Amino acid sequence: MSGPSAVKEEPITRRDQLVEFIASGGKPREAWRIGTEHEKFGFRLDDLKPPTWEGERGIGALLDGLTRFGWEPVRENGNLIALTRGMASVTLEPAGQLELSGAPLATVHETCCEVTSHLREVKAVADELNLGFLGMGFQPKWKREEMPWMPKGRYAIMQRYMPLRGGLGLDMMTRTCTVQVNLDFADEADMIKKFRVSLALQPIATALFADSPFTEGKPNGFLSFRSNVWTDTDPDRTGMLDFVFEDGFGVERYVDYLLDVPMYFSYRDGKYIDLAGRSFRRFLDGKLDELPGALPTLKDWADHMTTAFPEVRLKKYLEMRGADGGPWNRLCALPAFWVGLLYDDAALDAAWDLVKDFSMTERHALRDGVPRHGFKLPFRNATVRELALEALKISGHGLARRAQFNSGGASEAVFIEPLIEFADANQTPAERKLELFRTKWGGSVDPVFKEFAY
Repeated sequence: MSGPSAVKEEPITRRDQLVEFIASGGKPREAWRIGTEHEKFGFRLDDLKPPTWEGERGIGALLDGLTRFGWEPVRENGNLIALTRGMASVTLEPAGQLELSGAPLATVHETCCEVTSHLREVKAVADELNLGFLGMGFQPKWKREEMPWMPKGRYAIMQRYMPLRGGLGLDMMTRTCTVQVNLDFADEADMIKKFRVSLALQPIATALFADSPFTEGKPNGFLSFRSNVWTDTDPDRTGMLDFVFEDGFGVERYVDYLLDVPMYFSYRDGKYIDLAGRSFRRFLDGKLDELPGALPTLKDWADHMTTAFPEVRLKKYLEMRGADGGPWNRLCALPAFWVGLLYDDAALDAAWDLVKDFSMTERHALRDGVPRHGFKLPFRNATVRELALEALKISGHGLARRAQFNSGGASEAVFIEPLIEFADANQTPAERKLELFRTKWGGSVDPVFKEFAY
């Protein structure tokens, strides 16, 4: 997987370069790695409000405090907006949600240690600033207009453009958090199979990790409202990508899709140039009015790839994007679930057998129904729960066959045990919080900031 600033400013003079850029991600099995990313909401311990970037207790101060652990600062227009350490980075989402983009690691044990170390570092600094951090899929208490904005140029462009394309795009930016895993492929054929399996099973991950049942202090009628937000964000760049299941699909077809996704920006000479809604195809022809005669670089292409938001995203690796953010153990469970399914040949074959006869209508029914109904959504002659249990069984066997053990002799399969418990109980994390809301919490979401903080 590519690390920070790994893309050269090489001009694009032919379309094949775009295909080659993605295809170059293919690597032998022994080089496959696991890159885990997660976002979390910050809050002030005294009033539960999200911290702004500025101020003694701001996110900027938090980032500055983390430099004591060897993180290198990244600034934009003088503002501290990110940190890097080796192949890992800490970045800010639009409303200050703190994201760890982990290094590419060989085992789930290693990625879970990385997550643990990161959370320990964040807590050490946050305690000094009287801040806390919460893992959930959607901000449970505060309104959109109460969320702060971070001083990053690309977010100003997106803030203007998002409302033109959907009703919930600004909520996606300011009030959602996710956990995802980035996984490698051997070649185009391997990528296609993994893409199809993971896209078909993404709603199952959404059910297993569903943890966003509150909006502005009240139940919102969903178990994963974060997942629902994506249905009204921007139809040009979201969705289930039905063409992935069509005969002839490959890297070239995905490049065609990306070329049809409208641009947001080009980053040149330290500045973001607003190109929201413009065509990358016209950019390839040097016909953008804002950049007359200029051709895109591979850095422009790499940036553009990050502005498409399908349920599974292809870059030089595959990104699983269907899960709500959550507590520590689910940050470890998400990579384990997908590694078990996709990094073992027998498991990948079994997972494909599970989903290969899903119709397009059924895939969409899962995608559209799971955010509200979770495990209890009917599917064929059963429910999503049965699909989830079968997927977990396949994943567990795949993890066992990988035979990657920790110092205590446990395989990576230990990390999916919380997911098995949810599916066995037929109760998502969101439903457990709703039960607490109705009983112990007395109709208030405030206790979630204490009971579920990192």
